Amino acid sequence: MLQKTYPYYLANEPVAANTDLEVTDKFSGEVATRVAMADAAAIDKAIGLAVDAMPAMRAYPPFKRQAVLEHCVKRFRERYDELALALCIEAGKPINDSKGEVTRLIDTFKVAAEESVRIDGEIVNLQISPRANGYHGYVKRVPIGPCSFISPFNFPLNLTAHKVAPAIAAGVPFVLKPASRTPVGALIMGEILAETDLPKGAFSILPAHRDGADLFTTDERFKLLSFTGSPAVGWELKRKAGKKKVILELGGNAAAIVDADQGGKLDYVVDRLAFGAFYQSGQSCIGVQRILAHTSVYDALREKLIAKTKSLVMGDPKNEKTFVGPMISESEAKRLAGWMEGAVQAGAQIVAGGKVDGAMFEATLLEGVKRDTDLYRKEAFGPVAILERFDDFEAALAQVNDSDFGLQAGVFTDSLAHAHRAWDALEVGGVVINDVPSFRVDNMPYGGVKDSGLGREGVRYAIEDMTEMRLMVMRETW
Repeated sequence: MLQKTYPYYLANEPVAANTDLEVTDKFSGEVATRVAMADAAAIDKAIGLAVDAMPAMRAYPPFKRQAVLEHCVKRFRERYDELALALCIEAGKPINDSKGEVTRLIDTFKVAAEESVRIDGEIVNLQISPRANGYHGYVKRVPIGPCSFISPFNFPLNLTAHKVAPAIAAGVPFVLKPASRTPVGALIMGEILAETDLPKGAFSILPAHRDGADLFTTDERFKLLSFTGSPAVGWELKRKAGKKKVILELGGNAAAIVDADQGGKLDYVVDRLAFGAFYQSGQSCIGVQRILAHTSVYDALREKLIAKTKSLVMGDPKNEKTFVGPMISESEAKRLAGWMEGAVQAGAQIVAGGKVDGAMFEATLLEGVKRDTDLYRKEAFGPVAILERFDDFEAALAQVNDSDFGLQAGVFTDSLAHAHRAWDALEVGGVVINDVPSFRVDNMPYGGVKDSGLGREGVRYAIEDMTEMRLMVMRETW
């Protein structure tokens, strides 16, 4: 079970300032633990100490950064069950998905440990004309400066890891605001980081209310803001961020195309579509929201997908048989239910699921959803998927692109030409062939275009954002 209370971490140290933040068990609705909340004064102090830590972090050598990350890997493994249970309780994530996320947390820190000792530079040939004869250029990467991180509720361990682990590898101090609905995993991470010899001020982990956390965005002492969350919030933060670099990992309404040649592989395709659409109650920005199936396979896929959707077990996330647990809150379930009702009123048909009870939302499949409805145009962020047919592959690609979002897309096809055409034509950050857009490995470049964000995560790519190139020009003789 969870501890009764958790401190926040200010400049590497636990501070039991209060117990103001109630964290609920998302299935039972009962208070599971209480967490210390940071006020504006604590946030300001953390930023100042991060600035003070910058010289020590620059001097903290790569092998020591690697040792810190390797320590975290060791301790995460030792506390694997505790981390999984905490995630299951605070996020309502089914226990098997929770264990999977702890595994990915470990993977992310492992990759960061490897990358921490290979942040290399380059030699630049400056002798492109006689006037540069005898000059040599060298580039190295240096830490950008103190960073501000804001992480989301849906992957409170691994998406936090995708900010924290690269920061340690890059040698930048950071102040992290975890999601107030799911702060416990990040605070356990802070407890483990506090066991290391990171310089004082290297990290602060401060739960805070959104309306009291403007300093995470506006304070000019931060040189980078990395935010993962909703598009509406993310773009507003960018507007307010001033001169600092901004990395945004935002939402999507991801599509998966099932090509005409998949008739003999529908069992695999359906299993992956059901996983992509409904795992962790659909609360993933790369969850499958739109399924486009070629007319020749549509009827068979529809039948199999309906049966699969109806077979998914919904209930207590602590039960290993549960596939669909609660959404993060009853208000989010009501919001999605309203979108579903609007789609039905506009002519859509619910072919599987559709029942809502509090925060519990059945895995739901619809067809005939009009393309101008909220359920089609916006990010559902819940266990709802839309099924539709197409006759022409080019038209299907255009239909996927008819979206304000562009995070990832999936294409099931045996045609190498169609795979490459999708890669060329789809306006997304990543195209996944023969799997769902929900697929992610933690060292790959991950991010979107259009309203889905700016920049890329994936440890090496985050390190590039958290460092800057510094050039040295050397003249041989003078």
